[in-house]
Amino acid sequence: MFKKLKNKWKVNNLNLTLILLTFASGGSVCGRLSSKILNTAGLEKGIVWVSLYILLVTVLWPLCVIIISIPLGQFRFFRNYIGRIGQKLSGKRQLQPKTIIAIFASGKGSNALNIIHYFKNHPTINVGLVVTNKADAGVVDIAQEHQIPIKVIGPTDFQHPENLMTELKNRQIGFVVLAGFLKKVPDSVIAAFSGRIINIHPALLPAYGGKGMYGQYVHEAVLANRENKSGITIHYVNEHYDKGEIIFQAECKISPEDDTSSLEQKVRALELAHYPRIIEEEIKKQNLS
Repeated sequence: MFKKLKNKWKVNNLNLTLILLTFASGGSVCGRLSSKILNTAGLEKGIVWVSLYILLVTVLWPLCVIIISIPLGQFRFFRNYIGRIGQKLSGKRQLQPKTIIAIFASGKGSNALNIIHYFKNHPTINVGLVVTNKADAGVVDIAQEHQIPIKVIGPTDFQHPENLMTELKNRQIGFVVLAGFLKKVPDSVIAAFSGRIINIHPALLPAYGGKGMYGQYVHEAVLANRENKSGITIHYVNEHYDKGEIIFQAECKISPEDDTSSLEQKVRALELAHYPRIIEEEIKKQNLS
């Protein structure tokens, strides 16, 4: 339950705790205040008292939670939350804001290009930033061709990721997609995008995962162990290599004639067929877009 709320509201553990505390405190305060008002008015408890109590609680609750949210640092959340409730009650249709994706990639960018094409002209999702650790990577040319902003990060950015976090915030990034990114994402970025950062791995995790297991190294290991199948795994990213919760897997058969190149082509076909669709489904599932 709490994980679903974190994903839905796009908050970390601390903010989720403060939000729930604000809900509980707001309800308690407005309940006591409503009761005190009615008792001061000299009304006896009965049908009229209960009806007026419910009306007062309904009216006072937004004010109570807004006031309590300020010292707890949750004012922005509750301002938007109450605003959405008001729009629903008034019957006004809210314009759906776009979810902006940042793609992290280190190589040629075939997956990145596929994702960019998939979300081109999408009504609620678009790619707004490409992050790479290689200034000469092919994905840079792809981003430039499609007029997508690029952020090149160096060793200092991994040790002190404040600049990267600022870039993600300024670009209003709501979801992070790893597409052949060969560096470990800083823990602070993972924490900030908890439940909103996913990766695709060219094997059927938990097998053939971990540090150093990427690209051809994965395929070589799979073939060396004479596996009869391989595939892709799309998973959430946490602080450990390839250990995040699995979202989706797809398989391909390995024939005796397969080598590293042919297996890579089979796996790449699965990546191109499934990754953008799963990204879209996860964003919509979390009500981000």
